[in-house]
Amino acid sequence: MPGSGFLETSPNCVINKAVVARFQQLPQPKDKVQVMYVWIDGTGQDLRAKSRTLDFIPTKPEDLPVWNFDGSSTYQSQGENSDTFLYPVAIFNDPFRLAPNKLVMCEAYKHDHTPADTNHRKAALETMTKAADQKPWFGIEQEYTLLDTDGQPFGWPKTGYPGPQGPYYCGVGADKVYGRDIVEAHYRACLYAGINITGENAEVMPAQWEFQVGPCEGISIGDHLWMARFILHRIAEEFGIVVTLDPKPVPGDWNGAGAHCNFSTQAMRENNGIIEIEKAIEKLSKQHMRHIMVYDPNEGKDNERRLTGKHETSSIQNFSAGVANRGASIRIPRGCSDEKKGYLEDRRPASNCDPYKVTEVIVRTVCLNE
Repeated sequence: MPGSGFLETSPNCVINKAVVARFQQLPQPKDKVQVMYVWIDGTGQDLRAKSRTLDFIPTKPEDLPVWNFDGSSTYQSQGENSDTFLYPVAIFNDPFRLAPNKLVMCEAYKHDHTPADTNHRKAALETMTKAADQKPWFGIEQEYTLLDTDGQPFGWPKTGYPGPQGPYYCGVGADKVYGRDIVEAHYRACLYAGINITGENAEVMPAQWEFQVGPCEGISIGDHLWMARFILHRIAEEFGIVVTLDPKPVPGDWNGAGAHCNFSTQAMRENNGIIEIEKAIEKLSKQHMRHIMVYDPNEGKDNERRLTGKHETSSIQNFSAGVANRGASIRIPRGCSDEKKGYLEDRRPASNCDPYKVTEVIVRTVCLNE
């Protein structure tokens, strides 16, 4: 939208999408399927993807071939030994190319077929398998911020700031929310893909949003959240918008962004499960700094900017818990306290966390007593 004041730095905004649509409407040969392999790169935060054509419709990850890529271009290998491998682990419908095409979440492996440094799924799966009899469920509330390609929050004045926080959370109206089209497109695309997305809302800071994934059992929460992130980035790309998962994208008196993790075991969900919830909180209280070290990709450095004890966060230095307390490390929802069963909410994970690492350490601490 040239001349609007927004997106003018994005080359994507000047591409005529109607031209692309003409070719997307071409009939697809019945014996050909496009499959996009998606993986976490060497940053531990960013995603990469590439596509291949198959002559059958895959219905499960095991149907798909192992593939390779140039790991020296994704911070995952050296140039002299750059072949890195992709092992398919979760399959979704493709909301961009539509059926019968697929999106596939993959694990990355080094040239010797050992896990890449940022492949934390394999270890998480081993942990989830050990605790499978306890039926751990997770739900993650993914917060994110929309930016213009010049790094400015979308919809903010190019000089100065919007009005103070207050009217933006779950807001309605052109002066309160920015980028709803992206949010709605993402919501519907995730549903089409088969991701267990359960909601979305505008957040406290303008241009900040949240979507929720779960409940998912075991390892599937990581698969679903990472693919939901991928779809979000791809949709924002179509609009010429950047999505940042930075936990504190704007310094000062503005809310940061988290990935609050809701967790329960079968025992917590049963009558008088509050006893098990309180036991879990006691275990978590003794492992606070261990968890902080894995709740962002930089061993707590990112969360230092966010977990200040202000803006609905706890202090990074101290563990706390409370009923309906959004300033605590662990919150017990009021409804769970009243019903004496349900789940706990760990509010410490940063928005750019790896959900495989977050959920693994929770299970190790609470379920396996490690």
